[in-house]
Amino acid sequence: MRHKLTIRFLKELKPAEKPIEVFDTEQRGFFLRVQPTGLMTYYVAYRNGEGRQRRYRIGPTTTFSPEQARDIAKERLGEVIKGKDVHAERAERRRTAEQARIKTLKIFLDEHYAPWVEQHHSPNTATVARIRAAFPDLLDAPMSELSTWQLEKWRTHRRKIGRAVGTINRDLSALKGALSRAAEWGVIEANPIAAIKPLKTDRLPQQRFLDVDEARRLRAALVARDEEIKQARERANTWRRERGYPERESLRGARFADHLTPLVLVSLNTGIRQSAAFRLRWMNVDLKGRMLTIRGEFAKSSQTRHIPLNDEATEALTAWRNQTAGNDLVWPGRTGEPLNNVKRAWGRVLKVAQIRDFRWHDLRHTFASWLVMRGVPLNTVRDLLGHGDIKTTLRYAHLAPDHRAEAVSLLDQDPLATKSESYSELDPGPDERGGNR
Repeated sequence: MRHKLTIRFLKELKPAEKPIEVFDTEQRGFFLRVQPTGLMTYYVAYRNGEGRQRRYRIGPTTTFSPEQARDIAKERLGEVIKGKDVHAERAERRRTAEQARIKTLKIFLDEHYAPWVEQHHSPNTATVARIRAAFPDLLDAPMSELSTWQLEKWRTHRRKIGRAVGTINRDLSALKGALSRAAEWGVIEANPIAAIKPLKTDRLPQQRFLDVDEARRLRAALVARDEEIKQARERANTWRRERGYPERESLRGARFADHLTPLVLVSLNTGIRQSAAFRLRWMNVDLKGRMLTIRGEFAKSSQTRHIPLNDEATEALTAWRNQTAGNDLVWPGRTGEPLNNVKRAWGRVLKVAQIRDFRWHDLRHTFASWLVMRGVPLNTVRDLLGHGDIKTTLRYAHLAPDHRAEAVSLLDQDPLATKSESYSELDPGPDERGGNR
């Protein structure tokens, strides 16, 4: 359709079932696009230096009159005659403006990186939270201006105040990962700290795990806590009943007072990570088949795995399900969302149990350590923990029963004894090994 674009014509123009375009008879290339919703927008059409058809959006009729829009169209066509690609220049201006807006670490984390991490990584934004907590002084700095010298200075300070080398490396790795994504997405030209290397650490550090006595005290503390909460609920209901107030649900016949005890027992007997446990759903718990499934979207390795349930874990989950009928989540929070924090309650239990230097994640180390100490092969432990690399599981290798102590004890024997007399049990002869053929 062709018609001179005027205010009167715009008032008379009616939208159709499909978008329509009205080309102005006064200015070549200037036209109006009308959407079925009634939205009217001015455009100017032109060909760039390569002969390709382009459209430049001027703006809606609510912002510009036909005369104003026509004047803008003339200006843009004049720029095209001079060899400019106004569409490309606008896109470049937008890109530059967007980069300027998100150039600081804080804005990039909030608006771009955090949503991406939540969508593509395991179930939480702990990586982003780690960056915010570890690098508060860098949040308002332009990412492209960060330097290895700044990070070396930061690292030196962290070591002076007693931060563990492993913690420093993880903090730095999280920041490097975010900056690498910023470079990959074109927000910055390159990762400014890509060259910085992690500090050397012990590849097989000793893991903290519960001994038999600590495990006994932990279970006793959990039982005591449940009983204390139940009694407190009964006293509160008595007080409410005497005053005519609605009573809260009684816990008298319940197996557990709240989520903490079953959560600890299941974690201790499955090695499940806290983040995965918080998002565990009953559809992934097969009590009849005694199997717990960690879905890939909630696993650190992004791989689905299945963990058999022993008696204690099965009993705990069965009792807990009877208390939480109707909930999709195994451990829902107060508002129905996934549970996200047990630090305060966990800390109190550890204090009562007199267990020191023990984190929640050490329940996972305890699970793995107990298995290895009972002779379970490292590859099996690896599968149960979901480790992507056997090197990670090797941290527990020293706990496995083996022949090293027996080998070293041979030094207590007569140094003149021959190999056949002293080492025959540990080193079978050729016939027993299959022979030299």
